Amino acid sequence: MNTTWTDYLAQAGAQIDAGHVRFHQPAADDATVVVPLLHLGLIRSRGVDSAPFLHNLLSNEVNKLAEDAAIHNSFNTPKGRMLASLLMWREADGHLAALAADIQPAILKKLSMYILRSKVALSDASSELALIGLSGPQAEAVLEKAGLPRPAMPMRHHAADQARVIRLTTTSYILVIPTEQAATHFAALRQAGATAAGTDAWMLAMIRAGLPLITAATQELFVAQMLNFELIGGVSFKKGCYPGQEIVARTQYLGKLKKRMYRVHIDSDTAPAPADDLYAPQFGEQSAGQIVNAAPAPGGGFEALAVLQTSSREAGEVHLGHPEGPRLTFLELPYPLD
Repeated sequence: MNTTWTDYLAQAGAQIDAGHVRFHQPAADDATVVVPLLHLGLIRSRGVDSAPFLHNLLSNEVNKLAEDAAIHNSFNTPKGRMLASLLMWREADGHLAALAADIQPAILKKLSMYILRSKVALSDASSELALIGLSGPQAEAVLEKAGLPRPAMPMRHHAADQARVIRLTTTSYILVIPTEQAATHFAALRQAGATAAGTDAWMLAMIRAGLPLITAATQELFVAQMLNFELIGGVSFKKGCYPGQEIVARTQYLGKLKKRMYRVHIDSDTAPAPADDLYAPQFGEQSAGQIVNAAPAPGGGFEALAVLQTSSREAGEVHLGHPEGPRLTFLELPYPLD
């Protein structure tokens, strides 16, 4: 983590704890927020074999990735369980992937074990490049006022003057910039009308977009489809083999999926944590699912992404932590589950 960037944030009123950022004044629910994404890390892949190397290891198509496109992707165990969720895009000489910072060193090491004779070099780009999130109803107008690129469609990116902007959804963007320029861009986005906000504000935006983040606590818990990865474009069923491909394909084509990811509200005073168990009457004291990500809701309680037995969702009664714990209220996702 670059100390110049974090020192600036501290002077701007941020509290930073293990990559989690807080600002003293919470942003309003309808605010357009600018967020330092210190909870994410970066892996860079460079070399003539970058595309085929990554293509052979990850769940989504990399060989045909367009120059201006970004994709969701995953790295899985041979048993099809997700080790990492990735946001990936092309550079001039390779690729970049953003993932949870708490698993980035281990994933970088594990991917490096596969290089063998491939003409590719993997490295940690987290200190060289900063990630800044921008989300809210005025996000596009803020980018325009700050003189930054504005990709026309979700999952597209555009670069100008060393600043790359990735559009994730209609209202959420990620800026990828040299770390030494991070403070300048952060200040410019605030000047253009965005409100400085912490990690929870970004996580809430991603929860509402139905975009999960695998962290250390949830590694190896889920097959890609349990996290709706095929629905958000994170799996290609036409590419060749990769670790876990057989399980992912079998899950897609054989039988009914028994678990899905849902968006929920939990009226609780205690924050749900990733991998916290969920319980439903038909399963008794046996876990019916787990929390994936959670963030405080502006009106109280928490919103979360939760993987559950589909039968438990259909029955409608699910509790956090134990069979008599806080009850979940189900909310809409921005995409259909069927």
